[in-house]
Amino acid sequence: MAAARRLDLPVVDLASAADLRAAAKSIRQACVEYGFFYVINHGIEGALLERVLAESRKFFEQPMEEKMALRKNSSHRGYTAPYSEKVDDSPNSRGDSKETFYIGLTGDDNLQNNGNQWPSEERFPSWKKTMMSYHANALATGKKILSLIALSLDLDAEFFEKNGAFEIPTAVLRLLHYAVGDVNASEDGNIGAAAHSDYGMLTLLATDGTPGLQICRDKDRHPQLWEDVHHIDGSLIVNIGDLLERWTNCVFRSTLHRVVPVGKDRYSVAFFIDPSPNLVIQCMESCCNETYPPRFPPIKSGDYLEERLSSTYKLATV
Repeated sequence: MAAARRLDLPVVDLASAADLRAAAKSIRQACVEYGFFYVINHGIEGALLERVLAESRKFFEQPMEEKMALRKNSSHRGYTAPYSEKVDDSPNSRGDSKETFYIGLTGDDNLQNNGNQWPSEERFPSWKKTMMSYHANALATGKKILSLIALSLDLDAEFFEKNGAFEIPTAVLRLLHYAVGDVNASEDGNIGAAAHSDYGMLTLLATDGTPGLQICRDKDRHPQLWEDVHHIDGSLIVNIGDLLERWTNCVFRSTLHRVVPVGKDRYSVAFFIDPSPNLVIQCMESCCNETYPPRFPPIKSGDYLEERLSSTYKLATV
């Protein structure tokens, strides 16, 4: 596989509360030009992330039959084995070689939040507490970032809060393991995560520092130009999803990205923040005018995401 070039994405300091407008301006530039940026001083302690990664490694090191006992259910919670997910419809691709585990909100009776599955407390006594602590911290961080995104779009800082996006948020923690793999595997389309854009509103990504993440800013270019997203200690990588691109009338971009083999195991923790399922997504007022009308019809958030998720598993070979 040809080497990708290194990309220097914008870095946004969430502790610079004294100058919110400057932070919002930086985020706008990042979302228009890249669809990706880093955040530092985000409020999630490094020690908590290390515990999450340790618990994740321990789970994925189990025999397959132990992991499959918690196979993903109809609520999209639980374990998915390698090649269970496929976003590349190429006949040469078996699907993504990664394995994952999905965890949603807990603590209420809402339909989308009551399907979590947990490893046995006897073998994983700290698992649930650790994951729920990270979930709560990541959601708080995500809300802070979305407030800055609202400002960057010339909206009220509380836009997402006030319009009901967080009334019943769909916030999902996703543990990921990319096995060592063949560094040449991407030549035949079988890689850790094939080229895709995220479906939802916002993604926060923490990694163990192992490289492999690449983005392609121009999806229509042939051949595609891939750029490496390097690791910055203590940072989170943030990217815009297709739903927010749609909501902003394509003012912000949802960027193609992939994970390629690098000759060693890679662990990461993705956190997806999406609006309440019944929220109708229609073009933001600041993102359209007479000469730039809305490009998409209104749609409920939950309907849009369910359609996209279903297509991912229909393409898979297993």
